[in-house]
Amino acid sequence: MRPYFKLENVRDGAFAVANKLWGITFTLRTDLPKYHPDARTFEVKEADGSHIGILYLDYFPRPSKQGGAWSDAFRTQVKIGDKFIHPVVVNCGNFSKPTGDEPALLSYEEVQALYHEFGHALHGLLSNITYDTLGDVPQDFVELPSQIMEQWAGEPSVLKDYARNYKTGEPIPDGLIKKIETSGLFNQGFATVEYLAACYLDMDWHTLTGTAEKEALSYEKESLDKIGLIPEIVVRYRTPYFSHIFSDGYSSGYYSYIWSEVLDSDAFEAFKEKGIFDRATAQSYRKNILEPGGTEEAMVLYKRFRGAEPKIEPLLKRRGLDNK
Repeated sequence: MRPYFKLENVRDGAFAVANKLWGITFTLRTDLPKYHPDARTFEVKEADGSHIGILYLDYFPRPSKQGGAWSDAFRTQVKIGDKFIHPVVVNCGNFSKPTGDEPALLSYEEVQALYHEFGHALHGLLSNITYDTLGDVPQDFVELPSQIMEQWAGEPSVLKDYARNYKTGEPIPDGLIKKIETSGLFNQGFATVEYLAACYLDMDWHTLTGTAEKEALSYEKESLDKIGLIPEIVVRYRTPYFSHIFSDGYSSGYYSYIWSEVLDSDAFEAFKEKGIFDRATAQSYRKNILEPGGTEEAMVLYKRFRGAEPKIEPLLKRRGLDNK
């Protein structure tokens, strides 16, 4: 599938989604300082041309760079007195560089990663808060803006716009789109149970009330037996190396991945009900989810956008677990 996912086309496809939702634009700026030649710098503007912020895109690997993909900010949006401080945001990746006459071509997983981090970037760019510390949102809410962007990445109408063969310009065929959709359902029963077992194990460790010593693997077995985990599926991380819950800041919060997925699946339903580029829905999403940061409880913000608490059915359907 890589011939259909030229990096620049995928990037411009993500820009086009944001433009259709909010009218914002992304203009390449070659006059601004860069920390590395591989980085590209874009000025982000409202539909009326007013300045929103700066977005750096740094997509290629190099010896001094950590692996993976992430989003960060050189400067977050705040207000000082009557002055609005505009954000400077960066998206990083480690996609293969162009070689010879071949452009940088992405796998579909890398396409999703690009859209995912772009969602985090939009969260930072469209922030509208006063105090820096109120930009932080709960761990089980922070992935909503990123994961929902992955849903636009996979929408057939959006794919047809940006997924074009880099040699012929032909859009990705319907048959290949169908294969992408079908492969996304493969093995979801196993993957979901494997992950949820780890969530229960995490929560059991962190809701212990006594101080008595526990033999780690015995307690682990007790926890997994309690939920009836079958022998064919093992927990994703065994307790002695489950670093997320002891050293990576996810203590009693490993569930946050799937809760964010419940949120983004339900939120995207709001767009599908009205049209995936419905401006009124997009504006409500911006005002109630992207702009406020952590100024109010996450569920209060979500219900203000959606009109109700999130339902689990959209997630089950997305994973092929709805018996239909």
